[in-house]
Amino acid sequence: MADLEMQPITDDTSDGDRNTVLNYPNGSNDESKLPLADSPFYDHRIESGFHQSTRTCCLKVRNAMLHNDWHKAGQYMASYFQAIEDTNVSVAQQHIEIIWKTGTDILHHLPNVTMENYNDFYEQMKLLGLNNYLLVSLEHSFHLMVNGQLEKARHQLSMAETWRHGRLSESQSQRVKLVQAYRSLLDYFTWCDKRENFSTTAALSTDEMAALDMETVYKKSTVNLKEILKNPGVWDPFILCYIEMLEHYQQHDEISKILEDYAYDESFPPNPNAHVYLYRHLKKTGAPEKKLRRVLKVLHDLVPSHELMPEYFTLLLRSEKEEDLRKALDVSLLMLDYACWKINLAAWKSLKAAIIKLKQQNVDNWKDVVGDSMASRRDWWPAFHFTHFHAKEDLTTDQALLKVKAWVCRLLFPDKVYIVEWLSLKETLPQKDPLPQMEPLPQMEPLHLEKTLPLKKTLPLMETLPLKKKRILKKHQQTSKAIP
Repeated sequence: MADLEMQPITDDTSDGDRNTVLNYPNGSNDESKLPLADSPFYDHRIESGFHQSTRTCCLKVRNAMLHNDWHKAGQYMASYFQAIEDTNVSVAQQHIEIIWKTGTDILHHLPNVTMENYNDFYEQMKLLGLNNYLLVSLEHSFHLMVNGQLEKARHQLSMAETWRHGRLSESQSQRVKLVQAYRSLLDYFTWCDKRENFSTTAALSTDEMAALDMETVYKKSTVNLKEILKNPGVWDPFILCYIEMLEHYQQHDEISKILEDYAYDESFPPNPNAHVYLYRHLKKTGAPEKKLRRVLKVLHDLVPSHELMPEYFTLLLRSEKEEDLRKALDVSLLMLDYACWKINLAAWKSLKAAIIKLKQQNVDNWKDVVGDSMASRRDWWPAFHFTHFHAKEDLTTDQALLKVKAWVCRLLFPDKVYIVEWLSLKETLPQKDPLPQMEPLPQMEPLHLEKTLPLKKTLPLMETLPLKKKRILKKHQQTSKAIP
């Protein structure tokens, strides 16, 4: 590649053509007139002293920041301000954005920086970067809120809300809505303070002026919050504040409408939290279980491992419909597919309860129902749940979990040696605490799934086991055959 020389075509081509010819120094006549991209290492522009000093200063700032030398970085940044005098407007705007973001980072790391320094810097950035005025105002208000200056933060957001520069573009319109949302959030904080003060003074005397002032702030805040929720997006912090204010004034119908729109509107992105908020509100208001199941069904489709899945399982198990029982079985199995539930006793009890419920309800071919649900898990569940390591850990940490897992293993994987290992551990480990007793299976036969090892084929395994485990395995085979 180093031997190639790239030269522009000059014969029979216009200046607008981007074709080039590759001349090979080794004497070959191969030529190519395909369009080639401009080389990033070849630049006809001559860098002026202004641009060279600006680039050098930017590199000095970067190197100082990489070495955590924030004092030197601040000194170089003071010199880098000359970059905004670039005659190219777009390049100057890029320099302003670099000064804004890099300067803010430097201020955060410099010692002995006062709020006046931050305020002066943000005000200067607002004057220089008009295109980023709203974003700078938002960042300035965030810094004021972090430092507890809520009134000054509200003042900054109020000025940004009424600020306009030229024609209102689509991006500016979205930023204005965001500014309005955060200003309404500050109004919510004011409402909370007034509610707390009103609750303390109401015991002494009824203050109608305080109640009226509190309602005024409530209306002022809810107007913008209601408008912002009409725009597709994830507005979790804002909708929680809005719901809390509506609950205070007992507007439950309005809450239900807002949460249902927030959860089921197809223009909004999929948001599991929206269904969680709706479910908790319906549960608090005493909604029927059918409606609760409908909400949790959507949540289950989005997040099968959500912490509310045990409640969804309980609602399904209460139903007498066969379809709901099968769904309950799938819900319990899906929970145990995730590592966050694999040592959860409630999840294993749910699976056990679902299997027993299917048998008690006389579901036709309940073995086939369970077998179909386990078809995609038969290859990896034993290694995921039922190994020697799992048996030892369960025996030492949670013996109740071991009992339930042993019950499930005997039913779903009758040829798995998880129980044999449990019995061997029972004889080898010191018995400080009373060991759990094996729970008898209900009146049902063990499931023999496809590709599982029959009991007859486990006999050759005895050749590789110690004498004690051979006896245990032989005893286990006899007890498994005796199960009705």
